[in-house]
Amino acid sequence: MTKSCDALIIGAGHNGLVCAFYLARAGLKVRMLETRDVVGGAAVTEEFAPGFRNSVASYTVSLLQPKVIADMKLADHGYRVIERPISNFLPQEDGGYLKLGGGLERTQAEFRKFSARDAEALPAYYDALENVAELLRDLALRVPPNVGEGLRTLIDGARQGRRFATLSLEQQRDVLDLFTKSASAMLGSWFESEAVKAAFGFDAVVGNYASPDTPGSAYVLLHHVFGEVNGKKGAWGHSVGGMGRITEIMAKVCRDMGVEISLESPVAKVLVDGGKAVGVKLASGEEIAAARVIANVGPKLLYERMMDASDLPADFARRMKGFKAGSGTFRMNVALSELPKFTCLPEPGEHHRSGIILAPTLDYMDRAFLDAKRDGWSKEPIVEMLIPSTVDDSLAPPGAHVASLFCQQFAPELPDGRDWDDEEEAAADTIIDTVEKYAPGFRASIVGQTRLSPKGLERKFGLAGGDIMHGNMSLDQLWSARPILGNGGYRGPVKGLYMCGAGTHPGGGVTGAPGHNAAEVILRDRGLFAPRWR
Repeated sequence: MTKSCDALIIGAGHNGLVCAFYLARAGLKVRMLETRDVVGGAAVTEEFAPGFRNSVASYTVSLLQPKVIADMKLADHGYRVIERPISNFLPQEDGGYLKLGGGLERTQAEFRKFSARDAEALPAYYDALENVAELLRDLALRVPPNVGEGLRTLIDGARQGRRFATLSLEQQRDVLDLFTKSASAMLGSWFESEAVKAAFGFDAVVGNYASPDTPGSAYVLLHHVFGEVNGKKGAWGHSVGGMGRITEIMAKVCRDMGVEISLESPVAKVLVDGGKAVGVKLASGEEIAAARVIANVGPKLLYERMMDASDLPADFARRMKGFKAGSGTFRMNVALSELPKFTCLPEPGEHHRSGIILAPTLDYMDRAFLDAKRDGWSKEPIVEMLIPSTVDDSLAPPGAHVASLFCQQFAPELPDGRDWDDEEEAAADTIIDTVEKYAPGFRASIVGQTRLSPKGLERKFGLAGGDIMHGNMSLDQLWSARPILGNGGYRGPVKGLYMCGAGTHPGGGVTGAPGHNAAEVILRDRGLFAPRWR
C-alpha cells in the first residue's frame, strides 16, 4: 500500500471538491480519486454535437450555499449566474399558459386568469412556504444530531430544534403539512385552479419517482425552494458556461491549495483493517493508504459495491439493502436550429429564458407516475425544458440553441426483464413527441441529441438507479436518518470512514452543504475545528 495521505476522497463531484477545499484550508494533505476523465461528477458541461455544449446532468443553479461560494471565492475566478426573468412557464392543454415569478403582483395577475381566489391566497402561501424554507436554510449547514451519542445527541437536537420551538402554532402546522402530506393535499388546501397547483406541484416530483399524491411529496417541493441566486431567495438561474464551469472553478481553487486530483482512477474497494478504513484499492489493482476515507458517492454504491458486507455491522448492512434509490429521471440534451415555437406563445420572449414545464395538472403528473409503474415510462412524461443558450452564447453557434430536457417518471428498472439500452430510443421519441404537442416543429429543429436513461445515468455518473439525489428524499431518509439513523452525522459505520455526498443531509441538488458539513465533522474528530469555521 503506497502514497499515504490525510484524507482520500472518492469522487470529484462538487460536494467532494467543497469538502477537499475545507480540509486543505485546515492544513490536511488531500487526494481525490475520480473515475471519469473530468472533474465535476454530475455537474459537468460537455460538447454533444459539433459546436453545441451543455450541462449533462445537473442543469440549473439555486441551492449552492452562499457560504460555500464566498469561502471558496468562486466569483473571483469567474463564477457567474444569470437569474431567470420568471421562474416557470406552463403551457396548458387548452392553448392558454401560466407564468410563475417576476414578483408577487405579476404572479397574482397571472393567477387571476385562472382563479381570483388563488391570486388572493398567494401572499399567505408564500409567507407559509418561506417560514419553513428559512428553517431549512438554517439547518442546511448544520450537522444533524447523530442518534446514539448520548448526551451529545440530546444537546445537538435541542439546539437545532430551538428554531422550530420559536414558530407560532400556525407555522408549526405548516411544517407538519410540508413534511408529511402529499403535494396534492397540501396544495389543495391553498388553491383551486389546476394550473396553479401544477405550477407549484412540479417541484414535488423533481428527482422524485412518485406521484404528487404520495404522502411526503410536499417536502420535495419545499426542498427545491430554499435556495437563492445572487442574494434573491427562491430564485433559479443559469451558470455561465454550464454547470461544469462551477466545478472547474472549484477544482482550480482546490488544486491551488495543494489538493491532488487523480482522474481516471476508479475505486474498486474500500480497504478495512481491524474495523478501520485504511485506504482504497483501485480498479487497476493499486492500493492507496489514507488516515481517513471520505466517500462522495451514493450510499448504495459505497456500501453495496465498494465494501464487503463482512466489514459492515450486520444490522447496518441489512438496513442499507432497504435504502431507497431511484429518482425516475431521464435526461436529454438537444441541439436546435431555432427556438421552439409554442402554440400558446410562439414569439421569442422571457418564457424561453425560464423553466418551461410540460405538465399542466397534478392529475397529469399522477398519470405519468402510474404509467411508469405499469409500463416502464409515461406515455406523456413530465418534461422541464431549459434553453440556456438564450442567455449564454458560448453554448451554441450563432442563431442556434441548446435545450436541456429534464424528464420525470421513467422507472429505474423496467418491468418484464426489459433493458433500458433497448428502450432508450423509444423513450426519447416519447419525450420529443410530448414537446412537439406544445411546440409544433420542435422535432424538425433538432440537429443533434444525447439521451441518458436511468441506466445511462448510473453508468456515466455512478448514480445508483439513476438517482440524481443519491437516494429518495422521503421522511425516513432525511436529516439524522440520511442515509441511516445512527449514521446521519457524515460518519460511516466503520472508523475512519466518512460520507460527504448527496446521500447525507441535506440531500440532493448542487448545494455544497454535505461537503461543507462533512469537513466540519472530520476536522472536529481530528481536533482542528476552529472558531473561524462559521
